[in-house]
Amino acid sequence: MTHTDQLAALKRPLPETLAAVLALIFADRYSTTQAMREHHGRDESRYDAMLPDAVIFAHSTEEVAAAVKLCAAHGVPVIAWGSGTSLEGHVLALHGGVCIDLSQMNAMVAVHGQDLTATVQAGVTRKQLNEEIRDTGLFFPIDPGANASLGGMAATRASGTNAVRYGTMRENVLALTVVTADGRIIRTGTRAKKSSAGYDLTLLFVGSEGTLGIITEVTVKLYPLPEAISAAVCSFPGTGSAVNAVIQTIQLGVPVARVEFLDENGVKAINAYDKLALPEKPLLLFEFHGTPASVAEQAQLVQEIAAEHGASGFEWASRPEERSRLWAARHNAYFALLQLRPGSRAISTDCCVPISRLAECILATRDDCERAGLTYAIIGHVGDGNFHVQMLVDPSNPADIARAEQVNSDMVTRAIGMDGTCTGEHGVGMHKMDFLVEEHGADAIGTMRAIKHALDPNNIMNPGKIISW
Repeated sequence: MTHTDQLAALKRPLPETLAAVLALIFADRYSTTQAMREHHGRDESRYDAMLPDAVIFAHSTEEVAAAVKLCAAHGVPVIAWGSGTSLEGHVLALHGGVCIDLSQMNAMVAVHGQDLTATVQAGVTRKQLNEEIRDTGLFFPIDPGANASLGGMAATRASGTNAVRYGTMRENVLALTVVTADGRIIRTGTRAKKSSAGYDLTLLFVGSEGTLGIITEVTVKLYPLPEAISAAVCSFPGTGSAVNAVIQTIQLGVPVARVEFLDENGVKAINAYDKLALPEKPLLLFEFHGTPASVAEQAQLVQEIAAEHGASGFEWASRPEERSRLWAARHNAYFALLQLRPGSRAISTDCCVPISRLAECILATRDDCERAGLTYAIIGHVGDGNFHVQMLVDPSNPADIARAEQVNSDMVTRAIGMDGTCTGEHGVGMHKMDFLVEEHGADAIGTMRAIKHALDPNNIMNPGKIISW
């Protein structure tokens, strides 16, 4: 029996009394239909669906607290749901239970433009937030690609294409409203830029993947819209030369806003999917933010660095529609890659290493993929040492899956050996629990487990994720 099978075998039934009370409270926002449960029992990971027993749609923090308190009284698991775009099995109902869908909690609570902050309900998506504040001259820069919810982004400590300049959710969340495992409502942090007051509960819940509590409101930092934005794309003779150009750019302190890498397989996929005509060679996609003068200076310096590493075909995209088309193609890469092997399923994984080891780690991983005979692509937010491997497998072929998982294991072990991490932004979920132990060691995992036991003594908050009970 696999680890997943063992966990699924521990599924706890939903008591009839609890079901009746939840149905009374939430009325038509309570569902036990097969279709609704199936929708909330899967994400973008390679795992088969694992269904909750019931789904409720919450509209307020108080409703979430009421539902959690009821579930806690019956020892029933609770899984928070944002937009279902996670990649490591974060939202799968291993033990059944109640899925609390926060997508209808999508109100803007407050925007404080003078303080460069906004407070939103957890179901607000990043695109919705930027649409709501577009007339203020501000924007929220964290962009993981998918139109994820802010609550989910905080829970998984998301980052994305802009992280090289603006950081991740860890650096951009100031405060949270959280429902704890016993149904209490707490607020962590304030809108102040810094604090020395007590334990940092905000950062404890950021990245906790719903295993310690449910995030219902998020206060984030905003940034002034750049006066000028320019993008550039260029091709390289090989993966090593492209990544080394990025390393030199970062080491020289050039403040690029985004720098994305796509290998030749990734370029081939987006050309077909988005009807582009990019050279099917390793590619870098840059974006520069600042004043017109600073953008021009950054771009010129990067062009010179790229040329030293054999880059060709430098093309500029200064008009918004040109930039949007390039970044849309990058964000569509996951779906574009699936077309390289129709009927396949993606095993998508990531790691992050110190920037000086990035080229070495990517090249070794590419060699592993080639030896395994996989259909794959390597794509990365390489400006911060993070890259992703998407491997396409036949979901009905265990040997195919095993080859991809071996590449994943070798890649992660290599990254940890380089003083890197098993995941730069996907999170742990179910898929990387063993690697977390490898990265942190038994004593550190024991400390994490002690925190979990203290805050969730009955193991009802998204059980079976991050650490074993």
